[in-house]
Parts: sequence; C-alpha cells; structure tokens
Amino acid sequence: MRGIRIGKVSKSYREAGGEVRAIDALDLTVGAGEFTVIAGPSGSGKTTLLNLVGGLDRPDTGEVFLDEYALQTMSDAELTELRLRRIGFVFQAFNLLPVLSVFENIQFILQIQGVAESDHAGRILPLLKELGLEGLENRFPPQLSGGQQQRVAVARAMIGRPRVVLADEPTANLDSENAMALLHLMKRLNAEQGVTFLFSSHDQRVIETARRVVRLRDGRIESDECRSGSETAQG
Repeated sequence: MRGIRIGKVSKSYREAGGEVRAIDALDLTVGAGEFTVIAGPSGSGKTTLLNLVGGLDRPDTGEVFLDEYALQTMSDAELTELRLRRIGFVFQAFNLLPVLSVFENIQFILQIQGVAESDHAGRILPLLKELGLEGLENRFPPQLSGGQQQRVAVARAMIGRPRVVLADEPTANLDSENAMALLHLMKRLNAEQGVTFLFSSHDQRVIETARRVVRLRDGRIESDECRSGSETAQG
C-alpha cells in the first residue's frame, strides 16, 4: 500500500519532571495523495508524530511505514536517503539559510540529490513562477516578507519531487491572509501533483478549510473527521 501507515506507535521523552509519553499506542493511515491536517493543542504530540513519519525520530514501539519502507528497521544512512528522495519538509521557522539567495536555498536540495547543474534553473525558475516568486530568485531571505519566505520554504520542499510533504505549523508565523494563501497553495500542489500532504496546525481558521482533520490529545487520536461540506484539496 502506498501512503503512510502508523501501527501501535508509542514515543516517550525524558524531561526534568520524569518521562513524558508524547505518542501513545497510535494507529493512523494516510493514503497516497491525501491532504490531512493534524490538529491539537500544544503538547498533544503533533510535532512528534511528524518527526516519526519523517524519520527524524524513531518510535519506542510500533511500526511506521512510508509506502513500502519500514522506517523503524532502517539505518540512519538509509533514513537520510529516504528523506532526501521522498520527503519534503516545511517548518514554521522557515529554516532558510540567510546567506544564500532564494535560488541557492532551493538549489541546495538538487545539489545533494546529485541533479546535474545544467538542469537546476529549468526546474527552479518555473516553480518560483508557479509560487508567485518570479523575479525574487536573487534576493536573500532577510529581504523577503514572512509570506514570501514561507513560499520559498514550500519551493524547497517541492523541488526534490517528494512523495510526501510534512509541514509543522507552517502558518504559525504568518498573518491571516498569508496563512490562507499558503494553505490554498499547498492544496493546489496536492491536487495537481498528487503529493501527500500531512501537516499540523492549531489555527482554527486553517483547520476549518480542511477536508480531513485528525485531532490529537495527550498523544492519542481524539477524533478523525472527514467533512464533506468543507473545502477539499481539489477545491
């Protein structure tokens, strides 16, 4: 089966006050091409869940599959390669390199993928145009607005042609207008390219636009709702 499968996964961390269970025997399936929002208050386990799906962290118990790959059995080197080839990340803090231009921030992914440099511009410039960033390729992140920086982060996540994009609170540092614009952009990429999107949010305005909302509380799924009346990824 293609997509994301999580089976009886638990993950705990040690803190000053003792052990905290971030994810507790959680089961979740996200089919290929879905656009799914993980919602919940701070501390509910949203970021931990995305880190497990992205191979950035390992479960204490249970299984995490991305397509045919069993992440819990893979070596660190294999996980690094899987992330490079199949997963795009969008973070709330953007994580752009300030000393690199917009073009260079995106190009970095193609370089580590080993894509021929002669092909870089042909892939990057059309994507920038699609994301409304045409003409900004030579600017540096500090010269961009928050909304522009986040769109550059989306371009960086998409340039490697991933199967899955994981976005952790991607609208947290954006105003309402830019937050909704980013959400609609990701929905369009999802619909047009068939990439699976799994992202976290506690912004109710964002959550209300989603078709499928998985709500976490204390590391467990509180509800898993598909609302036919809400805007879909194709909407």
